Amino acid sequence: MREAINAALKESMKARDAERTGTLRLVSAAIKDRDIEARGEGKGAATDDELKQLLAKMIKQRQESASIYEQNARPELAAKEKAEIAVIQAFLPQQMSEAEAAAAIDAAIAETGAASMKDMGKVMGVLKARHTGAMDFAAANGVIKAKLTGG
Repeated sequence: MREAINAALKESMKARDAERTGTLRLVSAAIKDRDIEARGEGKGAATDDELKQLLAKMIKQRQESASIYEQNARPELAAKEKAEIAVIQAFLPQQMSEAEAAAAIDAAIAETGAASMKDMGKVMGVLKARHTGAMDFAAANGVIKAKLTGG
C-alpha cells in the first residue's frame, strides 16, 4: 500500500495536480507518524491493515469536517474535504453494499454464537478482522445492536 501511495504522489507531482499532491502528502505524513509512533513502542512498521484503519480514520475526520462546513454555509470548504475523501478512498477496498454488510454481520453473529448485547464485542472483532476498510463500522454497529436485541 505504501508503494501505491508513493507512486501516486510522484505521479500527481509530475502532473502538477496541487490538490491531489497535497492530500497524498498528508496521507504519507500520517503513515510516517504512525511508523515513528510504533517504533517508539518497539513495534515494526505499520501493516496494511493498520494503514487501512488509518486511512478510514482520515476519511471519517474529513466527513465530519465537511458536514460542519455545510452546516455553516461554507460549501467551498466542504467541497475541498470531499475531494480529499475521494483521493484517500482510492487506496481502500471497495465499500460493501448494505446487503453485503448485512450478510457479513449475519455470518459473524452465527460464527461467534452471539445471543445478546454482551457478545457485541466478539461480533465487531470478527468483522474488523475481516472487513477493515470495506465496511462502515458505525452503521454496522446499529445493525448488530438491532439483531442482538431482537429489534
